[in-house]
Amino acid sequence: MARSADEAFPTAAGTLPMTAQDDFAGAAPFEVRRPGAQTVPFVFNSPHSGRRYPDRFIAMSRLDRDAIRRSEDCFVDELFASAVTFGAPLLAAHFPRAYLDVNREPWELDPRMFGDALPSFANVRSPRVAGGLGTVPKIVGEGQEIYGAKLSFSEANDRVSGIYMPYHACLRQLVTETHACFGIGILVDCHSMPASIRVGDAGVRPDFIIGDRFGTSASSALTEAAIAILISLGYTVAHNKPYAGGFITEHYGRPAHGLHALQIEVNRGLYMDERTYRKSRGFAALADDLARFIERLIAVAGIGVETPPLAAE
Repeated sequence: MARSADEAFPTAAGTLPMTAQDDFAGAAPFEVRRPGAQTVPFVFNSPHSGRRYPDRFIAMSRLDRDAIRRSEDCFVDELFASAVTFGAPLLAAHFPRAYLDVNREPWELDPRMFGDALPSFANVRSPRVAGGLGTVPKIVGEGQEIYGAKLSFSEANDRVSGIYMPYHACLRQLVTETHACFGIGILVDCHSMPASIRVGDAGVRPDFIIGDRFGTSASSALTEAAIAILISLGYTVAHNKPYAGGFITEHYGRPAHGLHALQIEVNRGLYMDERTYRKSRGFAALADDLARFIERLIAVAGIGVETPPLAAE
């Protein structure tokens, strides 16, 4: 449900935080869930499952609290929670994707969203910006515009400097420490996709899509193992289409240096009702299967993913 532009910005003074810097003043925008000791060379990341929508952000939006959730990867951090029990850290966002998308370059911004000029370093021409899905998204779901009025660049700057940069600093540290400890680092970037997604000429609905940036972000052995494990669990799996991986997969995957990054997309129809944002009866069974997937992938990675010499890069 949309609100008019006149309703988008309440005028009552003192009732809401004034800037993005205050939006998460009382609660951490993200957290690392750690095992007692990290025992495996894996890091799991859930950048789009955040569901804390700041009141100030809701007031700025022309959408209600339900409609604005349409880009949220609901419950993905919970689906992959077993990673911690297997000895891997899990980084989970609490801020919502509609507010800030950390699976983008830091400054992918749409100049049409802002009332003042953007700095020269902003990437205003990326395909993701053109689609309304930049670092500060313009839309959610199927093209619903978020804002009822133009933003200032300072709004974007506060979100990027206050949340995006610390988030990536944390993720980079997790990956770097893992690589230093084990001689290899494997990042699994966890997402969900609408149940309406179809692939191929036959219009098959995949249960999962594994993305490795067309072989550039992870070894083929790791990708093939991930796909094979999911198929063995009874699921339909697509590879790279239509989701090959975003900025995180591309940026952190350096297989020639022993750094591998996979993106995994889970079909929301397996575990939730997309209209009500509630878990379905399939949630527990899927979480159990994902625990089996994680356990088997860890076992395969322990014996089958080698680190090529640096000279290969």
